[in-house]
Amino acid sequence: MARTSLDRSGAPVWPDIPYEPWRETCSALHLYTQMIGKYRLARTPWVNHSWHATLYVNACGFTTGVVPDGPCGVELSFDLIDHALVGVAAGGRSARFGLGPMSVADFHERLLGLLRFLDATPVFHGRPNELPDPVRFAEDRAERPYDAEAVTRFFQAALAVDRVLKRFRTAYLGKVSPVHLFWGSFDLAVTRFSGRLAPPHPGGIPHLPDSVTREAYSHEVSSAGFWPGGSGVDYPAFYSYAYPAPDGFAKARVSPGAAFYDEMLGEFLLPYDAVRRARDPEAALMSFLESTYRAAADLGGWDRAALECAVGEPGRPRPM
Repeated sequence: MARTSLDRSGAPVWPDIPYEPWRETCSALHLYTQMIGKYRLARTPWVNHSWHATLYVNACGFTTGVVPDGPCGVELSFDLIDHALVGVAAGGRSARFGLGPMSVADFHERLLGLLRFLDATPVFHGRPNELPDPVRFAEDRAERPYDAEAVTRFFQAALAVDRVLKRFRTAYLGKVSPVHLFWGSFDLAVTRFSGRLAPPHPGGIPHLPDSVTREAYSHEVSSAGFWPGGSGVDYPAFYSYAYPAPDGFAKARVSPGAAFYDEMLGEFLLPYDAVRRARDPEAALMSFLESTYRAAADLGGWDRAALECAVGEPGRPRPM
């Protein structure tokens, strides 16, 4: 597998990542990310909207960043090119184990052993969130496949998406989240805030405390992101929603032409393949992000003049 996610022109690769062929591998990877995310959650002080619990795209996969644990701090990362879970303690000790066919219980046991080796705290919540009929990690002994090529293609897609989401993020002066991976729903996301309080969220997300959901949606948002598939969508897709959804949001005109509003999910979707096959994939995705945000902001009465700015450019400070 090539160790690059750029084509010869330097543009990001947008690989073909059909969901069905790697559905079971994707499900396993999702559960593995939940475990390292829960480790970060258990050791990190709470940040608004659960931003302290997320993972981030790095040069070879997903990482926790430095978690305040052990003598100096610990970072856990998925290397999705060489296919390993890597742990590094800030004091210099490191450990890793390979990713391959195994059970969730096997991964859980190996992760606990790695944390002990790093003098980290091998304790975190032991059951998946946001999934139907969750089985405790330590008790999930069904053998799971691991399609390494599909995983690497997914990572290459995530790297390309991360680049566009980060560029989109720069065009906002208001409160805006990092670009991060929420391991509960396994989506890469970025969220803009109007600055106004939102009505209490009704909650009801499977196996997620309502108090967490209500804190996450304490203020008005326009949120967008990327799923590899699942959650009622059997293909990779981009999404965009508003909370609370303003009147007329579902009928808003958005672009590109392949985007549509899904009544069941209550959000706009854009199939990943429509972006991948576009003449300019980055421009196609940016048009979706911008048009769905504008629909939420205009219909919701956001103060766009005060909240927005030009897209950021390297080496160019914001004009005063």
